[in-house]
Amino acid sequence: MPSVNPSVEQLKRFAEQMPPGEPILMLNLLRFNHKAAYPIDSEQAPCSGTEAYARYSRTALRKVRAAGGEVQVAARAQFALIAPDQERWDEMLLVRYPSPEAFLAMLADEEYQAAAIHRTAALADSRLIGCTPRA
Repeated sequence: MPSVNPSVEQLKRFAEQMPPGEPILMLNLLRFNHKAAYPIDSEQAPCSGTEAYARYSRTALRKVRAAGGEVQVAARAQFALIAPDQERWDEMLLVRYPSPEAFLAMLADEEYQAAAIHRTAALADSRLIGCTPRA
């Protein structure tokens, strides 16, 4: 089943289980829709999923930096060596944040939330995995 946006319950568990006040890494695995899937009543110009994600990224990257975060790695996914046959990803991002609180505050930002319509339209499936760096 595709997963694109976190549920309220998933966000709650994230807040409870990630170490407060500590740096975190968020691993993003992204698979794009061929054509962006905006809501029917949307006034967005038709585009590819990749272009819709670029629309989202223009705001998201600014908000990541404002939260004290930075993109550590951005790469095109080429081949899943160990994965189910049907699993494929187009891109991966590894983003560092100063804390889970900084990440959650970014998600709650009004401007970020407005831009998230582009992320939702862009993605056929995704994974967002909270990680802690090793010392």
